[in-house]
Amino acid sequence: MCGEMRTIRLLDERNRYQARYGKVFRRDDVRIKAAKYVRGLMGGTERKNGWHLAEQAGDERPDGMQRLLYRDAWDADEARDELQHFVIEEMGSADGIGILDETGFIKKGEYSAGVARQYTGTAGKIENCQIGTFLAYASADGSTLIDRRLYLPEAWTSDEARRERAQIPDEVVFQTKPEHGREMLSEAWERGVPMRWVTGDEVYGNAPELRNAIDTAGKEYVLAVASNTRIRLVDEGPKKLANTAKTESHAIKTVADVAQTVNKWERLCVTVGEKGPIIYDWAMVRVWEQVDKATEREAWLLIRRSVSDEPKLAYYLSNAARQEKCSTLAKVASTRFNIELCFEHAKGEVGLDQYEVRRYQSWYRHITLSMMALAFLVVVCGRATQVEIAIQQEQKKR
Repeated sequence: MCGEMRTIRLLDERNRYQARYGKVFRRDDVRIKAAKYVRGLMGGTERKNGWHLAEQAGDERPDGMQRLLYRDAWDADEARDELQHFVIEEMGSADGIGILDETGFIKKGEYSAGVARQYTGTAGKIENCQIGTFLAYASADGSTLIDRRLYLPEAWTSDEARRERAQIPDEVVFQTKPEHGREMLSEAWERGVPMRWVTGDEVYGNAPELRNAIDTAGKEYVLAVASNTRIRLVDEGPKKLANTAKTESHAIKTVADVAQTVNKWERLCVTVGEKGPIIYDWAMVRVWEQVDKATEREAWLLIRRSVSDEPKLAYYLSNAARQEKCSTLAKVASTRFNIELCFEHAKGEVGLDQYEVRRYQSWYRHITLSMMALAFLVVVCGRATQVEIAIQQEQKKR
């Protein structure tokens, strides 16, 4: 009986979740297909392409599922907006963290929008693939994907024939991955996503324009940067313009150079992995980071050192206040790996990479539906975990 009640409550939750997208899928037939599609992504079928989702939904052919991605009238960005409102309600936190990263989708052909031979961390090498840039949201209540962009190499944006074949809108122009990140962050803040911090890997940290945009928005970042990133130590005297001859010859250092002079480290465990606590040594140094050729901003250089016999270093820049603790910045930096778990779960459980579409719009539609499925599962599992913890605590009191 208890199991039956939990199943009923779960179905009620799912139905309420689907109902909130009614204004996105306005026609009854489209709304029904979208509900079947998302339920199929959440289901246990091994493959989650059109044929298998149709089969799970009881349809004889995949035509309905394919029309949902190719022809039916609905706006994937409007669905994304509603997804973000759901995340705000269920997971929003004043100390929420936005995480920027990319993932690859391996493809065999050459006609899918944005496909090219390019490096992807998914395979760890150059492959024929599409690249999606993503924004994840992390709080104490969990982590999930909340926005996405399809990266189009310049060879695609400048090729009218390929654009027409993949139905890429005229207004879509070439954008770098950091430009994608800046756009996704700006739009999320406009919708009220409570995001105090932003973190991400070197692709994003190495872009001063992105760091500046975050700072201008009044938010704080802890972004990974390359070892050759140029900085100046704050204690080397008054601020100088970064393009002066004196600064070039005497004051500029790399983050790797500065790391070699640090002698005060804090050993911290700021996250727990599948095998237990993950421990690193951390240090902070106050520096001037370069904003542009003539401007600098005071910032923190955060350094992470592995505790192995052959220590490896990683570097981050942060615009956090002077009084911020090393443990806080270390925790934010470590949260970056949450998006990798999001990718793993999204691909393994809700079919993020199991689409068979070529058109630009269709990619956004499938990815958005997959993100909707993931967010629901994250919230429901989070609630179940909280209930289980409460039960265990109550049992201990007895």
